[in-house]
Amino acid sequence: MSEFAQQLIRWQRHHGRHGLPWQGRRDPYAVWLSEIMLQQTQVATVIPYFERFLDCFPDIATLAAAAQDEVLAHWSGLGYYSRARNLHRAAQIMAESHAARFPREFEKILALPGIGRSTAAAISAFAFGERRAILDGNVKRVLARYFAVAGYPGEKKVEDGLWRHAEALLPETGVEIYTQALMDLGATVCTRGKPDCQRCPVGANCIANLQGRQAEFPQPRPRKVLPEKTTTMLLFMRHGEIFLEKRPPSGIWGGLWCFPESDSVENAQQQGESRFGFESDSPEYGPVLRHVFTHFRLHIQPLIINVRRIRPEVRQHEGLWLSVEDAVDAAIPTPVRNLLASLDRLV
Repeated sequence: MSEFAQQLIRWQRHHGRHGLPWQGRRDPYAVWLSEIMLQQTQVATVIPYFERFLDCFPDIATLAAAAQDEVLAHWSGLGYYSRARNLHRAAQIMAESHAARFPREFEKILALPGIGRSTAAAISAFAFGERRAILDGNVKRVLARYFAVAGYPGEKKVEDGLWRHAEALLPETGVEIYTQALMDLGATVCTRGKPDCQRCPVGANCIANLQGRQAEFPQPRPRKVLPEKTTTMLLFMRHGEIFLEKRPPSGIWGGLWCFPESDSVENAQQQGESRFGFESDSPEYGPVLRHVFTHFRLHIQPLIINVRRIRPEVRQHEGLWLSVEDAVDAAIPTPVRNLLASLDRLV
């Protein structure tokens, strides 16, 4: 076993994280769920979602049989909703092809929707004790600093080099605790902003630490100017209820319930009448809400529109009238949740 692995394992036993709700489980379903939720999301945010999700969907069969709306509702607020859709679809595949059991073979795990090489390896290591290297964001940062790997880890050439380091350091035994140690080190010591190198068990041999260049590794994503987009959200209200419509299954907020959108403020009232048969009062403006996605910034102009009458001859689109309290519990994206929370101030 390499000195690197030995030092990490010793450190994890005394200083690593041990009380997380998914730790110590051999159930691949729970391990899988935690790994998916932890993608691009902080541990503190994930814990309550993980516990509520398991309470509602305790196994693969239950998750596979659930409606997508129910799954998305339990994911609402966690973001990156394609994770939830992939999770649901993977459960259905396992119910159809694997008797609602999680496959043990690495290639079959990797073939499931939403599971990449590192996630499949983590499941294999934690649930089945297999010797597999991982390379999530935390591990990339640890290895990039330890070996002073130049370049942005999102580039294939750089990532391939990090994979080679990860494979070379993998111990023959103790893979579970070693894997947990790598995750813990990146999350609690070798952090992005202020790495605590004095507490690092491998700091004495870390090139970035020895050269005082911690801030240089890993190289950040090349900065791009994010495009600016705008939309108008129509908050139709009637008798204390709010109108939501379901978005298409793919794309931004796929399958979630949202406010209808208009191409312009000027056409909002007319669009509400032509699409939904809503005869309404003049809209009231709410403050512009800004929401940042990975690839663009979205500026949302909310319009609060009181509906006086619904014309019965207009074919109704797929939509729901809900109380604000019930709407908050639906499968909605964060901007819709924020607008619902602000309704008391807007109306």
